[in-house]
Amino acid sequence: MENPILKGMPAFDLDRVEVLRGPQGTLFGRNTPAGIVKLDAKKPTQEFDAYAKFNYGRFDTIEFEGAVGGPIVQDVLAIRASVRHQHRDDYVTNEAPGFLGNRDQTEGYDDFAGRVQLLYTPTDRFSALVNFHARSLDGSSRVFRANIIKPGVGGLVDDFDRRSVTQDGVNNQELDQRGLTAKLEYDMGDFTITSITGFEHGEVFSVGDVDGGFGGEFEGVPSTPGFIPFNAATADAVPDLDQWTQELRIASNDLGMVDFQAGFFYFNEDLKIESTNFNSLDNNAPNGFAAQRQKSESWAIFANVNIEVTPDLVIEGGVRYTEDDKDFTASRELSPLSFLGVGPIGPLEANPSDEVLSWDVSATYTINDDVSVYTRAAKGFRAPSIQGRLLFGDEVTVADTEEIFSVEAGVKAELFDRRARVNFSAYVSDMDGQQLTAVGGDANFNRLVNAADTDLAGVELDLEWAVTSNLFVTAGTSYNFTEINDPDLRTQFCAACTVLDPIVDGLAALDGNDLPQAPRWIANWTARYGIPVGNDGELYAYTDWAFTSEKNFFLYDSVEFRSGKELIGGLRVGYALENGKYDFALYGRNITDETELKGGIDFNNLTGFVNEPPIWGVELSAKF
Repeated sequence: MENPILKGMPAFDLDRVEVLRGPQGTLFGRNTPAGIVKLDAKKPTQEFDAYAKFNYGRFDTIEFEGAVGGPIVQDVLAIRASVRHQHRDDYVTNEAPGFLGNRDQTEGYDDFAGRVQLLYTPTDRFSALVNFHARSLDGSSRVFRANIIKPGVGGLVDDFDRRSVTQDGVNNQELDQRGLTAKLEYDMGDFTITSITGFEHGEVFSVGDVDGGFGGEFEGVPSTPGFIPFNAATADAVPDLDQWTQELRIASNDLGMVDFQAGFFYFNEDLKIESTNFNSLDNNAPNGFAAQRQKSESWAIFANVNIEVTPDLVIEGGVRYTEDDKDFTASRELSPLSFLGVGPIGPLEANPSDEVLSWDVSATYTINDDVSVYTRAAKGFRAPSIQGRLLFGDEVTVADTEEIFSVEAGVKAELFDRRARVNFSAYVSDMDGQQLTAVGGDANFNRLVNAADTDLAGVELDLEWAVTSNLFVTAGTSYNFTEINDPDLRTQFCAACTVLDPIVDGLAALDGNDLPQAPRWIANWTARYGIPVGNDGELYAYTDWAFTSEKNFFLYDSVEFRSGKELIGGLRVGYALENGKYDFALYGRNITDETELKGGIDFNNLTGFVNEPPIWGVELSAKF
C-alpha cells in the first residue's frame, strides 16, 4: 500500500502486529528506511468463530467492531467477514461573524470499513486466500486554528478554547477506497511457491480553511482572531487512484542448515490530483485550479538466505535490486494570484528514475535458553519523489533517491523464571540525500529538497513483566538523536514567527538542525491489575501512558512552531466473565485533559492544530 490514502485503512480483527525496526529494503522493498509496521488480519478457519464489540462515549462517539467466520464447505472453503464502524458528532462551534449559533460544526466523522475473506483449500498442498476490503469516510478534515500560538513565546495562548473556532471556510473530507488481493500458495514439499496479487482503488475530496480564521486584512476584510494577512481556503481531490501489485516468490521449508526465499515484485500506480482555491468568504467560488497526474512503475528481484552455522549461531543476509520510474505532469489553469498578473502555467513535467541495490546482513547468537544477542547492518532507500502542487507556485520539485546505511546491535533476555522479557538495542544510521519537505514558508505549497547528509543514533529499551499473577506491566523508552549536516541547505521560513536559525540571503540555514517531528525522548508504559471473582470472572484495571519530549514542526527552528513535552494517559476498569468471553468496561482517553500543539501552518499567521480531546465511555464485548 504505497499511498497514505490506502494505508489509512482502519486496523481491526487482527491476528498479530509485527514491528520491524531499521531499513527493510530486502524483503519489503523501497520506501522502508525506518522499518515497517506489519498488520496481519485474522484469516478464515474451519471452526466457527465470532466476536462483537460496542462502545459509546463522549460527543456521541460510537464504535462497533465485529467479525464472524467458519466453514462453508468443511475442510475445503471457509469465510470470514469483519466490519468496523466509527462515529463522532461534531463538537466544535464556529464563532465567526455570520456563523454565530452554528454549533457543533466540525470534528465529527462517520467511518465504515469492512473486509470479506475466502480461504479455498482443495488439497493439503494448495490454498487460495481472497481478500476484498472497502472503506467509506465522511467527516471533518484537519481543523486549523488561527493565531493560537503565543508570539515570541510559543505554546498555546492563554484563552485557547478547544471547543470553538472562528472561521469563514469549511472543513470537510470524504474518502472511498476498495481493494482485492489474492494469495495463492502451493506446497511442493521442500519448497513453497507463493503468488500475491493486489488491486487497490481510492477517491478523496478534502477542503479546509487553511488560514484557520475569519477575513483577511490585505483583502479589506477585518480579521479575527488576531492579524490574518489574507484568506486561504483550499481543496484537494483525488478522483482516481489505482494501484496494482504482484509478488511471486519461492521459499524453502526447513531444509536444515540453509533456508532461503527469492522472488519478483512489480508495482504500478496511476494517481490524479486536482487542487482548488476559493475566494474569501465564498466557498462556492473557485479562483484557482491546478491538476496533477503521476504514473509510477517499479519492479524488483530479491533473495534472502538463513544459515544455521551452529545450533547457537544463525546468520541471515539478503539483497534486492530495484528499478523505479515516475512520469509526472502538472498544469495550472487558473491562478489565485491572478490579481497580481499571475496566469496559467504548464504543463510542467518531471520523469525521475533510478536503479538501487539494497541489502542486509545479521547475526544472532544464543548465549543460553534465556539470553541472545544480535547485530544487523542494512542499506535501504526511498525512491525519487515529486511535488507539483501549482496553485500558488510555478515549479515542480523533485527529490532524488534517499539512501540509508544503518547498524544495530542488541540483546534479548528473559528473566525471573521467564516472567519478564527485556530487549535492549542501539543503532547508528547515516542518510545520504534524505528527502525532506519544505512546508509553506512564503506560500501555501510545499517544496521537496535533499539534505546532503543526516546523522541518526539512538538506544531503545522494552520491558514486559508479570510482577505477580495479578499484576502485569510493560514499559518502553528510546532516545533518538537526529541532525541535518548540510551547510548549503536553506529554506523559506514563516511569515510571523521568531526564527532561531541564521538567515542567509533571505533563507533559513538548516545545518545542524534536528529533523522535524522527531522528539529526542519517547516513552510508554502500561499496567494491568486483575482480581479473580468466582470460578471464571475477573475484575480488572488497566492504564496506559505515552510521553514525548519537545519537537520542532518544520525544517527551520523557531520559538513558536514547536511543541512542549506531552504526556497522554488512558484508563480502563472492567469486569470479565467466562475467562474473557464477555467483558464490560468503563474507559477514558487523555484522562488528564492534556492540550498540546501537534503542528502548524506557517505561511500566513500563527495557525496551529491540537491533539484529541478527552474521551470517556463504556464498552461491551463478547466472543462466540
